[in-house]
Amino acid sequence: MNVTETIVVNDAATLERSDTVSRNAILAVSFGTVHTETRDKTIGAIEQAMREGFPGWEVRRALTSPTILRKLAAAGEPTANLWQALGQLREESVSRVVCQSTYVVNGEEQETMVREAEKCAHWFDQLVCGTPLLTSQEDLEAVARAIEAEFSGLSSEEALVLVGHGTRHSANTAYAALEYVFHDHGACNIFVGTVESYPGLSSVLRQVDRLKPQKVTIAPLMVVAGEHARNDMAGERHSWKAAFEERGYPVQAILKGLGEYPGIRAVYAAHARQAAEQLQ
Repeated sequence: MNVTETIVVNDAATLERSDTVSRNAILAVSFGTVHTETRDKTIGAIEQAMREGFPGWEVRRALTSPTILRKLAAAGEPTANLWQALGQLREESVSRVVCQSTYVVNGEEQETMVREAEKCAHWFDQLVCGTPLLTSQEDLEAVARAIEAEFSGLSSEEALVLVGHGTRHSANTAYAALEYVFHDHGACNIFVGTVESYPGLSSVLRQVDRLKPQKVTIAPLMVVAGEHARNDMAGERHSWKAAFEERGYPVQAILKGLGEYPGIRAVYAAHARQAAEQLQ
């Protein structure tokens, strides 16, 4: 279903550990957030879904944003980065690791994770990397269904605008593909835009204006409802919410990250399972 990056190593370091007990671990790799409650509801909830799906496995956390890691450390919440988390697993004699990201698209962050994990692969018998949320056609369908279920009360007189982060990477096309799937499902009042790429705010405004809804609901298409969601999407000034209000639409902003949706957590857990199936 999804393409999985697989790194298998059989070298002297592996042979030296041949008498150790085989242990398995899922390393959930996330960008992160400084907001504790939001982090628990999203990243923490995804990790819990993986624990439930992998009984007997270790499930650990790694964050990748240097800024967030510094802020957490300063606040007395030191958290491991990818290299540190893998190093800890190595010290505990874990032999097989699945690095499962909580990224949305297969962009630069995913590529960096795979590249950095590969540098540490010789520490383990096997290390595989699972794929982000929007990787395959099946993922697009599953994510669309999960979001449609969350907003099942949306009327035909309302528009739902989902706001993603966006990237200059070619993987950004996944956002437009997701909107196409919504419309293919008949949900032509659901629109997808991005803060930092295409389709941007102006494009989404034009589409919503053509629909002429009675109300607009905006929600993050991001795992965590962090700074982008709080400021760029739902802020009182110079935000997506403000732009729609200036058009005369009543606007409801929902600060709920994708990680809070059970259907989304299920997709990430399925990706981790697909990656684990590559282990021998």
